[in-house]
Amino acid sequence: MEILVIVLLLLVCVLISNVISHYIPFIPTALTQIAFGIILAFFLKDLSFTIETEWFLLLFVAPLLYNDGRHYPREELWKMRAPIFGNAIVLVLLTTIGGGLFIHWLIPSIPLAASFALAAILSPTDPVAVNGIAKRIHIPERVLNLVRGESLINDASGLVAFNYAVAAVVTGYFSLSKATVDFIYMFLAGALFGVILSLLIMWIRFTLRKQGIHDVTFHSLLQIIAPFLIYMIAEEFFHASGVIAVVMGGIVHTLIRERTETMNAEEQVLTENIWTIVLFVLNGIVFILLGLNIPSSMAATVENPDIGNGLAVLYVILIGFVILGIRFMWSYLFAYSTYRHNKLNDSVTPNLKTSLFISLTGVRGAVTMAGVLSIPYFIMNGSEFPERSLILFLAAGVILFTLIVATIFLPLLSKDTPTEATEKDLTNARRKILLAAIQTIRQEMKEENKSAAYELMNEYKIKFQRIHPRRKTIDETIDDQQKMAEIRLLALKAERKYIEDIMGKNRMDEEVFESFEKSLNHREEVLSNNVQSRFTFLIGLAIRGLKRYRSHKRKNDRATLHLAKQIQLKAFQAALKTLEETAKGMEKNEIVYAVILDYKRMIEQLEKPSVRYNEKIEEQKEELRIKVMDVERSKIHELYQSGEISMEQARELRRFINYIESVTLHEHVE
Repeated sequence: MEILVIVLLLLVCVLISNVISHYIPFIPTALTQIAFGIILAFFLKDLSFTIETEWFLLLFVAPLLYNDGRHYPREELWKMRAPIFGNAIVLVLLTTIGGGLFIHWLIPSIPLAASFALAAILSPTDPVAVNGIAKRIHIPERVLNLVRGESLINDASGLVAFNYAVAAVVTGYFSLSKATVDFIYMFLAGALFGVILSLLIMWIRFTLRKQGIHDVTFHSLLQIIAPFLIYMIAEEFFHASGVIAVVMGGIVHTLIRERTETMNAEEQVLTENIWTIVLFVLNGIVFILLGLNIPSSMAATVENPDIGNGLAVLYVILIGFVILGIRFMWSYLFAYSTYRHNKLNDSVTPNLKTSLFISLTGVRGAVTMAGVLSIPYFIMNGSEFPERSLILFLAAGVILFTLIVATIFLPLLSKDTPTEATEKDLTNARRKILLAAIQTIRQEMKEENKSAAYELMNEYKIKFQRIHPRRKTIDETIDDQQKMAEIRLLALKAERKYIEDIMGKNRMDEEVFESFEKSLNHREEVLSNNVQSRFTFLIGLAIRGLKRYRSHKRKNDRATLHLAKQIQLKAFQAALKTLEETAKGMEKNEIVYAVILDYKRMIEQLEKPSVRYNEKIEEQKEELRIKVMDVERSKIHELYQSGEISMEQARELRRFINYIESVTLHEHVE
């Protein structure tokens, strides 16, 4: 029961932290979640949640890295292979040696081997925290790709170096040749078995399909458990690097899927939705667990009278600066060397700003904490592990230091990023969103809904063509869209009043009324984009639901489906009349006239003799719209997560989506 309560508490904290980050975007979500963990540790003294390093790597690191391998752009991975492998292997070794020597010089009570262990576990970077910072500022794409690429590998190299350093402390013996051979084996064997196991899982799925097992839930679940299987088999049976294995497994999975197109649309949507939930939960819990363990890791050092708190904090700051400094020097020298030897290959000119970006994005995180917590309490001769509590304090402090430094200085560093591209970025993002919507409609198209799919696709293609004309400034656009939403809500209320009057006079079939009601509710929900309008919509929805509950179902034959078109036409005319009356009393009525023109066009379309109201097609279009709406918002979230758009741009795009949806929902009869 206790473990269930802890898990539920962690999930609630994940939800609350994401809500807080939405309203306080200048604080990365990871930092908010760490703060939640620290608060829980202080207020719930009896709460204890420890997890072994191997379990942590299996439950959290394996699926996260597998997903990164699935989505990392392989062209970029190959193009940036030199700096990625340089950062993931050479930089890890430099950090281990250089950082270890500095730590031992700074704190002689920590043996040299233990200093190497601490520096090694501080070498892996955490891209999740960097992504949180990239949501709100512009970090160069090349830097982000480098950090994400090196994180696919440096967890393995850092952990291997850490384990050998800890073993040297525990046993008092270290063999460089054996460590080098073991590292090469673990790396190469991990990559090989990752490829083989991923291919085996894909072969099993393909064979099962041939045997007639097409259950999308089954195949989606098989994909979700793939990283856990790959990691466990690589580690337990072959003693290879499970981290490298899952990364290669993710890359191979995506390559095979792209070449064979074995996933149907339904399976792809289900799988990606499940992955979204899994990653959301894992990313959040990782940092809350990190926060939970920080107070206990620091407690012994804080309580130690021989080490002042001020001195301990100074140690953290100095070690943090040295770790980031080594990263900065390596980044600049590597870029300079590459540029000198490859001038003819369009190499990027080295500069201090880019190197500073790379160094500051080297945030340390959960893998560092999980590794350092695995340090044993005693060594082989029975004595205590030297300065274990101080090492835990320093690791936790450096994690917080790198996060805080990145949070403060990365925005300052990116302040002079050109803002002229903002509108271009938004236009590109709108284009990507609409293309994703059209692609979704294509994927959902079946024989029975082909007509509805083509109609809806045409609507989105028209919207796609409309985003090219010159747009106003962001502030003007936001203001105009808000006023446009208010005007459309006014017209929608007129439509609803007319339809409810017809129903009240018993001149409409119950099923037809339900179809209208569903469409009206959907449109009003899309247009409700502030607190007052959302509250009004919810109250109205509840009142209408109560009225429907209290009334009995009526079945008439006075208004059959073929008259639904006339009812819709009259409802549009009622809305048009309301808009024309509203326009007379407004000073700035260009927006009202734009909505009036939309209604006149829709009325003209309905009055054409060739237009027939087909309820089945309309219902199919509504179902497709709901799926498209989810994809559009997911695309915004994806662009936001990848750092392509800022928080404000994401909000602007959501308003754009609301506007587009309100227009397409008005145009549902063509």
